[in-house]
Amino acid sequence: MSADPTRGCRGCGAGSLIRVLDLGKMPAADHFPPIDGLLEAAESTHPLAMDLCTACGLAQLAEDDTVTAEPRGVEPQALRDQAADALSRVSAAGWLTGRTTREFGSPHGGSWLPLLTGFTETDEPADVVVDCFGIMHEPDQRAAFVQRAAATAPDGVLLLQFHSLHAIVTQGQWNALRHGHFAYYSLTALGKLLAAAGMRVAAAWEFDLYGGTVLVAAVHAPAETAEATGDSQVARILSAEIDLFGTEPDAAADAVRGLQHAADQQAAALRRWLEHESESGSRVFAYGAASRAVALLHLAGAHRGLLTAVADAAPAKQGRRMPGTDIPIIAPVELLAAHPDRVLLTLPDLLREVRSRWPGLEGKWVVDIPNQPE
Repeated sequence: MSADPTRGCRGCGAGSLIRVLDLGKMPAADHFPPIDGLLEAAESTHPLAMDLCTACGLAQLAEDDTVTAEPRGVEPQALRDQAADALSRVSAAGWLTGRTTREFGSPHGGSWLPLLTGFTETDEPADVVVDCFGIMHEPDQRAAFVQRAAATAPDGVLLLQFHSLHAIVTQGQWNALRHGHFAYYSLTALGKLLAAAGMRVAAAWEFDLYGGTVLVAAVHAPAETAEATGDSQVARILSAEIDLFGTEPDAAADAVRGLQHAADQQAAALRRWLEHESESGSRVFAYGAASRAVALLHLAGAHRGLLTAVADAAPAKQGRRMPGTDIPIIAPVELLAAHPDRVLLTLPDLLREVRSRWPGLEGKWVVDIPNQPE
C-alpha cells in the first residue's frame, strides 16, 4: 500500500508517507442518521486510512472529506475519574503553579477547568494550559502545536494528554482510526512536534484509560535543549517505543501494519459470533454508540437481524441508528426492558460504570468478542 506524497505530513510537512492501515470506504463516524431514514438512499462512504511519516514518525489520518458534526455524547465516569487522578499527580509533582489557565477542548466534551480551583481562565498566554484529547482533532498538526505553545506563558506548562500509539498497536486497537481524528502519537513523534514549536517534554504520566494514554507536561525550551529531559517515566516510555517500533522507518511501519491484521481478524470474529448467537436463538444487543464502534460494525457487516440495537446514554444519539447499518440506537432503560441475552460493550472502559448503574444486566456483558470456529 502506498500513500499520496503530495499532501505531505500533517506534522512536519515532509512527503515521505507510508500507508499502514486501510479500512476502505466507511460511513462517517460522527453522523448518526435518523432511524426513520432507513429507506433513504444509501449513505455516503468515505476513505478511511492511516499513513505513517518516515521523517517524524507521526501516524495520521490519510484524508477526511466528511463534514458532519457528532451528536454530543455523555462524558463517561471513567474519563472524569481519570481527569481528577491526572491533576492530582500533576499537582503532587509541583506543576500546578501560577494563577491563570486556558483549555483547548475536545469535541467529545468534558473539561478539566472545574478541577483547577484557584486558577482564573484567560484568553491570554496562561500559566497552565490543558489539552485532553483535543489536539488530535486538528488537521494541521504543525499549526496546532504552534498555537498551543503560543498560549503557554514563558514560564508556564502545557498539559497534553493523548491516546498512545504504542497502546493502539500492541493491543490491536485498529478502530481508534476514525474520521476527524487526524493524529495518533508516539511520545517520540510528539516530542518532535513540540520541539518544532519551541517546547520540550519535561514529565510524563501513564494511565489505563482507553488501554493506554499518556499525559505530558511540556515547557518552553531553546531549540538545542528541546528534546532533553531527565524524567525517568519519559525515558521508560521512549525505551518501550524503541522496543516496539525500532529506530528505522521501515521497522515502525511494519509494527503499525499489524493493525490491518487486527482489523480483519476482529471484524470476522464479530461476524461469526453474532451469527452463532443468532443461530442459537440469543438476542444480542450492544452498549455504546461510540465512534470506534462504527467501523467495527460496518466492517463486520452487522445488521439488525444479528444485533438488535445499540444502547447509549446520550439523548442526542437515541432514536438514531448506527452509521452504515439499520441498527437502532436506544436508551439504556429500553435495553434493560428488552431482557437481552448478551450485551456487547463497545467501550471496555465503561464496564465498571455500567455494571454499577445497570445491575439487572449482570452476567450478560461481553467485553471481548468470543472466538468461534470458522
